[in-house]
Amino acid sequence: MGNAKSSAISKEILEDLKLNTKFTENELCQWYENFQKQCPTGRISPEEFETIYARFFPDSEAKSYAQHVFRSFDTNEDGTLDFKEYIIALHMTSSGKTTRKLEWAFSLFDVDKNGYITKTEVEVICQAIFKLIPKEDLPKLPADENTPEKRANKLWGYFEKPDNDRLAEGEFIKGVTENENAMRLIHYEPIAD
Repeated sequence: MGNAKSSAISKEILEDLKLNTKFTENELCQWYENFQKQCPTGRISPEEFETIYARFFPDSEAKSYAQHVFRSFDTNEDGTLDFKEYIIALHMTSSGKTTRKLEWAFSLFDVDKNGYITKTEVEVICQAIFKLIPKEDLPKLPADENTPEKRANKLWGYFEKPDNDRLAEGEFIKGVTENENAMRLIHYEPIAD
C-alpha cells in the first residue's frame, strides 16, 4: 500500500458514494481534492463545517442549523466528519431519494439520538430553520407558520399525536410522506418570488 495518506480517494469509498449519491466519479474526485486541501487531517470539525455551510446561506444565521446537520451526519459520533460522511451530508441536504432524505430528516429532528422525536425536538429544529430564513422573507410566511412555535405546532399536528407523545421513525416518515405541507415544513426552502 505504501503511503497511507494517499491523495487519491479509495476505490471502496468511491464505489460506495457513486452508488449512494447522485455525484459522478469525476465530481467525487474533485470534491476529494478540495477536501484534502481544506482538511489536510481528513476530518472536518464542527467549526469548519459551519463555515462551509454558511456559504450556502449568505443572508442568514446558519450556525445552529449547521450544528444539527453536523450531529445528524456524524454517524460514528467521533465529533468530526470524514470525507464519506461529508459527501453524504452534501448529497442529502441538496437532493437524494425521498426515503433516504426522510431517514436523514428523522435523525436531524432526533436531537438526543434516542430513536424517537418529541414535540420539543421539533421546536428546537424549527427554531434553527427559522434562523435560515432571510429577514425580508419572514413577512411572506403564512400566518399559521410565521414563528418557530407555530411552525412546530403545524408540523406536529400532521402526526395526530398528543403533545407529550413521541414519534418513531416509521411514523415520522409516513406522516411526512402523506402530507405535502409536512414535507415542506421539515426543511428550509427559499421562498420563490
